[in-house]
This record gives sequence, C-alpha cells and structure tokens, in this order.
Amino acid sequence: MRNNKRRFIYMILLGLGIATLINQMMPKSVDDHNPMHDYVLSLFITFLIWEGNLMIDHRLNQKLPWLKRPALRLFVQFVVALVYSSLALLLPMKLYNVFICVIPPDREVFLNKISLIMGLIVSVIILTIEVSTQFFRNWRASLLEVERYKTETVKAQLQSLKSQVNPHFLFNNLSVLTSLVYKDQDKAADFINQLSKVYRYLLDSQDKELVKLETELEFIRSYVFLLQIRFDKNLIFDWQVPDRALTLYLPPLALQYLVENVIKHNEVSDEHHLKIELSAEGEKLIIKNNLQRRSHIEGTSGTGLRNIRQRYLYFTEKEVEVLETHEHFIVKLPLLEKK
Repeated sequence: MRNNKRRFIYMILLGLGIATLINQMMPKSVDDHNPMHDYVLSLFITFLIWEGNLMIDHRLNQKLPWLKRPALRLFVQFVVALVYSSLALLLPMKLYNVFICVIPPDREVFLNKISLIMGLIVSVIILTIEVSTQFFRNWRASLLEVERYKTETVKAQLQSLKSQVNPHFLFNNLSVLTSLVYKDQDKAADFINQLSKVYRYLLDSQDKELVKLETELEFIRSYVFLLQIRFDKNLIFDWQVPDRALTLYLPPLALQYLVENVIKHNEVSDEHHLKIELSAEGEKLIIKNNLQRRSHIEGTSGTGLRNIRQRYLYFTEKEVEVLETHEHFIVKLPLLEKK
C-alpha cells in the first residue's frame, strides 16, 4: 500500500473507475459537461483520499500505536478517515459544480449521496488494507522477537554455564576444597553442599523465563558462599532486600552474572577489600560495588549486560540502568510482576 509505484498505479486505476461511474450518473442534458473534467476531478479526489488516509495513519502511529490500544485505534482511525474522505469528496464536487459544470438540483442531492457512500467504501477498503498490513507486520515482528529472545536466553545460559564449568572455576574451587579437607572437614562438607546447590540451580533454571527474586537470592547465597571461602574477609557481601521485593520476578541468573562480573573486573585482596551491596528501591533491584579495577581482565566478551537487556525487552519496556562514578559501579535491574 505504501510502495510508490504500486500506489500510483492503483490510484490511477481507481480514479479512472470513479470517473467512469460519474460519467454514467451525469445527466446527458448538461451541455457544458466535458468527460475529461470528470477524469481530472476523479484522479484529484482519489489522490486526496489515498494520500490523506496514509498521512492520518502515519500520525496515529505516532500518537496511538496499534499495539497499545488496538480497539481505540481502530475506532479513531475509522471515524477520522470517514470524515476526511467524505470532505475530500464533497468539497471538490462542490467546486466542480460551481466553477466547471453546473449540476441540476434534482441530481445534485443524488450525486452527493453517492459521493458519501463512495467515501465510506473507500475508507473501509483503505482501513481494511491497513489493519491487515499492521496485523501481519506485528505478527511477524512478534515471531522474530520471540525467536530473538530465545536465542539471547540460550546465549546467556550457555555463557553462565561455561563461566561456571570452565577450567579456571573448577580449578579454583577444587583448590579451595583440597585445602579445606585438610584444615576443616566440616567446612569442606559445607563447601561441597553449596557447590552442588549452585550446579543444581543452573540446571533447574535453564527452561524458566522468570524466577522469584527470593529463589534467585537463595542461589546467590550458595554462590557467594563459594566466593567468600575463596576470598575470605576480602569479599564483603551485604544485602538489605525488603520482603515485598522478594515476591517480584527477574530473569534467572541475571543477578549471578552481575556478581560474577564484579569479581571479574575488580581486584580482591588484603589491601583492597571488595564490597558488593544488594538492595531494592521500589521495583528495582540495585547491585552496587566499590570500584577497584583490575589491570588485566581475563575472558571478558562484553556481551553479558547486553544479553540481560535483551532478555528484559521481552517482558517489559523498563530499562536496565547502569551507572558509574569515580568510586562505585551500580546496576539497577527492574523487578517484574508475573502475569
């Protein structure tokens, strides 16, 4: 409908058809009637109606998109298009009657009625084409969005699993476990138990789109336990999350990635304690850490935050906020109501 070449071809054909109809209705007794005028008038009216309706549609797409309130959009566009199309027919016809060819009064009323009916038919045809086009366009976009979300989710899950199963992770945890076995067997047993919880959650959450914050935090406790055994008092993890926030949802492993990201990018040592603070503000989960960047970062691809953002786009228009100051790095994750 918006293709320039096709649009003008359809416009000309429709104009010629309307002109032929006008010629059939025009009284033969009108001496100064020139059929060529009918064709010019018809093409002009067709142009006004067609282009005007496209402009109306463009304006309404900005003010009242189809996806937000489709029923209201259909009603508003139908009314506006009908009024506009009727005026675009009647006004040129009046000017035609006054300046070009005077139509007898007994035929003028009939011709005006026919014009209104034609305006209604043309408006309905254009609106039907537009609604059908919008429906299939949005349907196709929705399918592409779902597929893209699935791809991003799989990428995020694979990235998380790889980050946990990679040799560095296993080596670090096995080294910690080996030392614990000789020093503190009870703590070693706790370490094995928490490690099994981490892997169990990673496997259980693969097919879930959203999880409760409470469930994610239970996993993070096990994950942080492993980190704190490794870094001892040099890693401080503090959370103050109200009960209300615990019932809200977020994509699985989103929080785990952010904690992992903090560890990957910041130095943790006796001289530089790393503090990760977790809190909630309204319907946002806030992850904040002090900045003490490492001089060399291993295995970073820069896709993690982008993956989280893409996964959120599937559920909400709320954005993942990332803030950085001289002293802190802050990420705010939207917490969602599950519908």
